Amino acid sequence: MLPAFDLTGKVAIVTGATRGIGRGLAEGLAQAGANIVVVSRNGAECEQAAAEIAALGVKTLAVPADLTKLADIQQLVAKTLEVFPVIDILVNNAGNALTRRAEDVTEADWDHVVNLDLKGVFFCCQAVGREMIKQNHGKIINVSSILGLVGEKLVAPYCAAKGGVIQMTKALALEWARYHIQVNALCPGYVETAINAEELKNEKVRHYLVGKTAAKRLGNVEDMQGAVVYLASAAANYMTGQVMTVDGGWSAQ
Repeated sequence: MLPAFDLTGKVAIVTGATRGIGRGLAEGLAQAGANIVVVSRNGAECEQAAAEIAALGVKTLAVPADLTKLADIQQLVAKTLEVFPVIDILVNNAGNALTRRAEDVTEADWDHVVNLDLKGVFFCCQAVGREMIKQNHGKIINVSSILGLVGEKLVAPYCAAKGGVIQMTKALALEWARYHIQVNALCPGYVETAINAEELKNEKVRHYLVGKTAAKRLGNVEDMQGAVVYLASAAANYMTGQVMTVDGGWSAQ
């Protein structure tokens, strides 16, 4: 059974892969043997992350891209195929969030979140999906959030975008199943990373978040790695259009 989880030689594009959950997902896939295309807006961070992930014994490629721009998405695919023969795996992880009362959300606030978290995810799926259709195989993992399943105060645009990602995932799974492309969503709970370290210094915030989980702890990036490796592997060949929730029991309450 274990060989089904082996990703040796596979090519995985991971967006938002320089830090946080995305970095953890990229490293998890690399540890399973996948070559990694590291995508982020910041070119220097891309290059550094690619070099560090390459130390795990895989090939890497750094591609800076603004995934709210269709031209950048198309260039991402083109640059990947200049170096690698196929794209086996796409992990759509890049995202924005903001905390704002709903009555104070501006159009710019909305666009800041939705243009990357939903629009960008769709057009990455489309651009890579076109190549996967030609290949007649592929794995797409869209990183949504527990807040795509349950509501939360002060993050209405984020909840809307992440909920949209889940429904989009199901629609794409139905359309592309005949091409042997599996499309699934991964919904992390609240994961502690360097990105939110400052916020979590507030004990009231930490206490609230821990209190939402049955496990009574926050998640870490390692908690997400097994899930993404499974979804990217042959072990998940019969799983598509599904939502894998890794949230410490948040959504079970």
